[in-house]
Amino acid sequence: MKARLRFPLELVVFVYFLSYLPNVILTRLVTSQPDAVLGRPITGLETLPASLIVSLVTTYLFIWLAGWHRDANRVSVAGLQVPVPTRYTLLSGIGTALVLFTVPLSFTIPDVSIPFMQLLMRGDILLVAPLVDLAFGRKVRWWSWAALAMVALAMLVTIGDRGGLKLPPIAIATIVLYTLGYFTRLAVMTKVSKTGDPASVRKYFVEEKVVALPLAIGALALLSLSGIDGHTSGLHWGFVEVWTRPQIVPIALIGLTLTIVSVFAIVILLHPSENSYCVPLERAASLVAGVGGSVLLAWFWGLPMPNGAELTGAGILIAAIVLLSLAPRRFAAVREAKAEER
Repeated sequence: MKARLRFPLELVVFVYFLSYLPNVILTRLVTSQPDAVLGRPITGLETLPASLIVSLVTTYLFIWLAGWHRDANRVSVAGLQVPVPTRYTLLSGIGTALVLFTVPLSFTIPDVSIPFMQLLMRGDILLVAPLVDLAFGRKVRWWSWAALAMVALAMLVTIGDRGGLKLPPIAIATIVLYTLGYFTRLAVMTKVSKTGDPASVRKYFVEEKVVALPLAIGALALLSLSGIDGHTSGLHWGFVEVWTRPQIVPIALIGLTLTIVSVFAIVILLHPSENSYCVPLERAASLVAGVGGSVLLAWFWGLPMPNGAELTGAGILIAAIVLLSLAPRRFAAVREAKAEER
């Protein structure tokens, strides 16, 4: 990377989508197919400890092997330079921890489809994004407002088809914690790191993840102990027994894809454009991955197909992505042409 991002942002978004797709499929498969010993599919909370632990290990390996740790704030411990967060990236790490365990959890809630949960969670963040921009004095362009309106329409279509929210407690808790976590991240990103400097992106990623991943695993343990999902055995199975079970292979792949997704996500979100531009691109791409994963699961594994309203919502979000990709370029071209005429 040079002073700005090396590749077009849309290409990064596309690779992000391709990375997210197997994460969705693997998570749903693992939590929908019965286990021979348990006599039931494993729960969402049972999959999360191992997947987050694998993600922690692979993320730290990436940070070290890619050399990103050199850009982070560091302290010397026993002769080693250890990355540590600033007060702002510490706060962002806490927000990211909330996101890390609520996103996979949203794929696993019984009787609530992936596309519906994705619309609610992504829609909340898309509505928060312009508020953060306005709070920090960043201009929100017309195409960002238009994309937000399209997202709101997609949410209304899907919620109306469902006959209202009517969500179980675990789904409500997932949405609330996810929204709180993302709001915290966006506020900190906007204050300290949306400059377009690649070194700033690397620094932010490292300092955030050294806090977020361990904290997410600890928060998951507390959530599992609370019994909110009705399976008090989930903590022991997910942290201890899973390592000797066949499910550990797909769960480890879930953790690996989570690491890949997180790298591309930070590049998108820390693009110097306003949050109301970057966030719809990143969130809509993840939602389309959720819907696309559900379609592939229906075609090849016989799981329920997304209904018409969910597919319509996904179509609207794809249109929002196209708008956000084309409108800024058209605006820049017109402005350049007018400047040349003068």
